[in-house]
Amino acid sequence: MQAREIEDIFADILDRAKALDPANTRRWFDRLTLLHLNGGALGIGCPDESAVQYLRDNCKGTFTRAAQQITGHLVTVEFKLIPQKADEKSAHQPHRSSPGLRLHPDYTFDNFVVGPSNRLAHASCIAVSRSLGDTYNPLFVYGNSGLGKTHLLQAACFEAQRKLNGAVIQFLSCEEFVNRFIRAIEEGNLAGFHSQFRTADMLVIDDIQFLREREQSQEEFFHTFNTLYNNGKQIILSADSPPGKIPSLEERLVSRFNWGLVAGIDPPSYETRVAIVQKKAHLRGLSISDEIAQYIAHKVQANIRELEGALTSIYAVATTTGKKITLELAKTALGEKTKSDARHISITDIIEVVTNHFDIRLTDLQSKKRSQSITEPRQICMYLARNLTRHSLEEIGGHLGGRDHTTVMHACSKIADAKDSDPKMNALLDELAKQITQGQPASV
Repeated sequence: MQAREIEDIFADILDRAKALDPANTRRWFDRLTLLHLNGGALGIGCPDESAVQYLRDNCKGTFTRAAQQITGHLVTVEFKLIPQKADEKSAHQPHRSSPGLRLHPDYTFDNFVVGPSNRLAHASCIAVSRSLGDTYNPLFVYGNSGLGKTHLLQAACFEAQRKLNGAVIQFLSCEEFVNRFIRAIEEGNLAGFHSQFRTADMLVIDDIQFLREREQSQEEFFHTFNTLYNNGKQIILSADSPPGKIPSLEERLVSRFNWGLVAGIDPPSYETRVAIVQKKAHLRGLSISDEIAQYIAHKVQANIRELEGALTSIYAVATTTGKKITLELAKTALGEKTKSDARHISITDIIEVVTNHFDIRLTDLQSKKRSQSITEPRQICMYLARNLTRHSLEEIGGHLGGRDHTTVMHACSKIADAKDSDPKMNALLDELAKQITQGQPASV
């Protein structure tokens, strides 16, 4: 084949991938380049390491299907870094990510919409990322799920990488920190664990509230915190509440978390929500009118994650129907979801749809079984109940075997993270929510 013909095939593959997975499509996909297409192998060049990691984590299956559909042959896909010259980079493009640091390419300061509800948290994250350990240490950011805490933390990592060449940065969730600590104990490698986290220039831990009720892990983090702080290294933490309101957290940790700056994030105002919708649409290369952005912002008021979900639903309907995105299409895409007031959906409705889909029994969900085949559906029930009903965490836990509110919070956070990182989970949750809100029979 001629070079021009191969380039045209790659363009078709890219278009097909966008159509197959609108939720994970990003505007910077247009900067992907063809490295080679021969011998059943497709090499795709990416502008930076964060783009490589994003595509490997979220889009490899999509690009593989697209390549096979366009070429009619079995094709393997590989994403590789193609470094750019400094003058080719734009402030609106993802920054380079160092190996081992897994950051989402969308989560930069340039892509964060600032409003009255998050101005202090945003400004403090910028300040500490440009002067590690010298400004606010520790920096503690708190707010409800889906308000942009993870975005700010990762943006601080990106900025520190860009401004402070060679800085050793560790970013991970509290759950991952605890799991690595447990694994280090099991493998007899605490020295390696200490070396990894106590020598970092910046340690960033998301959802630190999950440290509660883990006495040995709290002890470990206490010493890690002290070592970093005494060496002038930067610590950034996030949680769903201020330090003093995290239950079962040792007082000595609460005290240390309050040593620096504690910055809260509140739900965004209407004007901020409109700006967020426009920004998220721009990142996906999607053009929507101000009227549509205002409609979404009016309908979805809970958090940023739900704004993204609404935008994805509209994009998916437009893609599958081949129609232009209009206000009427947006209303159709969101109509059932927004009209279905949470008060009209019961936990029983959710459990019925989930058990039918996974072909399990209610008694399994309510049992103490911890196998993956039962744990995941149970957590999905908790997540959907939290988002589709007005029941409290305690009430949700009570319907699912008398579990406490911390278990429900952990489940909701875990499924929310999976929804963000796994397109299959995202599609599954959308489908289950549609069945629940529209009263459709569940597919098994």
